[in-house]
Amino acid sequence: MTRRGWWLVVLGWLVPGSAQVLAGNRRLGRFGLGATLWMWTIGVVLVLAVMLWRPGVTSVMFAPVIGPILLTIAQVAAAGYGILWVILGIDTLRLVRLVKTRGWSRVGIAVLSIVLMVISGGTAAYASSSIGAVRDTLGAVFGQSGPPVEPSDGHYNILLLGADSGDGRDSMRFDSISVLSINADTGAVTITGIPRDMRQFPFSEGSPMRELYPNGFEGHGDPACGWDGGINQLRNAAENCRDDKGTGLYPEAAARGSAPGVEATKDAAEGILGIEIPYYVFIDMHGFAALIDALGGVEIEVTERLPEGGGPAYQGQPAQEWATGWIEPGLQRMDGDTAQWYARSRYTTSDWDRMQRQRQLQQAILAQFTPSTVLTRFQDVAKAGSAIVETDLPQSMLSYFVELGLKAKEQPVTTIELVPPLVDPDAPDFEAIRQHLAETLHPTPAPTPGE
Repeated sequence: MTRRGWWLVVLGWLVPGSAQVLAGNRRLGRFGLGATLWMWTIGVVLVLAVMLWRPGVTSVMFAPVIGPILLTIAQVAAAGYGILWVILGIDTLRLVRLVKTRGWSRVGIAVLSIVLMVISGGTAAYASSSIGAVRDTLGAVFGQSGPPVEPSDGHYNILLLGADSGDGRDSMRFDSISVLSINADTGAVTITGIPRDMRQFPFSEGSPMRELYPNGFEGHGDPACGWDGGINQLRNAAENCRDDKGTGLYPEAAARGSAPGVEATKDAAEGILGIEIPYYVFIDMHGFAALIDALGGVEIEVTERLPEGGGPAYQGQPAQEWATGWIEPGLQRMDGDTAQWYARSRYTTSDWDRMQRQRQLQQAILAQFTPSTVLTRFQDVAKAGSAIVETDLPQSMLSYFVELGLKAKEQPVTTIELVPPLVDPDAPDFEAIRQHLAETLHPTPAPTPGE
């Protein structure tokens, strides 16, 4: 009976329902075995499908209508099978008849059975919860509809914006502006950083902002809603300084999951870089630390001592008087709060230095999105992502971008910063900027030997 007890517990956990078929209620056992075989079959089919036809699997999972339905079915199935697994475990413990087992095995079999039931129930609960998190995050972050867009000149260009969007921030400005260009064939990524104070920039052809500022952006002129002509003032000029809050300029923005200020910044980035930018991603820096913490921190090589804190109370105040902390030089594993200060600190350095640190942080975050990190911290990452990310990327494009993202991780990221010495901040040469970006995105092939 002792040997029988050990075998029933282990076999019943490895093949749920088998213990009942061998020594108990065969109807319950056949039901458990049938459910187990179905789950195994579905799992094997999914693994083979991902290995052999990954684009098709991601297309179905991210489909705007079918995807949420399938994910809900999968969530219910995982939860239901977990409950069945635990019920079968309890029934197996009954079949063991502990009173007829010997000595310490009586306690050992009971403890093993309880541990295996906890593992079974916990695994199923985590799987069900993770599937639900995928469905909820997709619905919260990405637009349900929207036609797919073809790549422009071989690239998908996405505007990346960062700012604090807390309650009452009517004067919110985009403190971090960059454009992500992804090669539609290879997945190679180029990030172009645009200084937040860039001035006199043009808008793209057909932009309503170009009609207002045909000679380049000059600012709004009203200190209450547009202090100067920097590109980070566009949201004020397009929204806060207008009675219609920008709906007259960009009447379709809200329906696309965007906003007039974002669309105006898109048009400006297109005018500066000479490329088409159909999508944007906005990161709320107020909750940015949560994403870093969800990833388990990021590894950064700090080259100079940086202060934390809101800045000096008066011009020339020493940092030692206002700094709330310091980021020391050297290789560091930063938590979310430290990483946020690292990206923001600028009072002892320049805006150009800060842009480089932000780009360094972006690359470190991309490097942290490994399969093991996402699997072990999935729910924290999903929760943080849905809370801080806004975008007009449609779900219909997600499967394609997932494939490009997997290709991108195998290649280095190219960065372009529109700062000195490449760009004169007082008199930017926009034609030279466009030429430099075009040469970076479409490099001239190296001649083959003998040519």
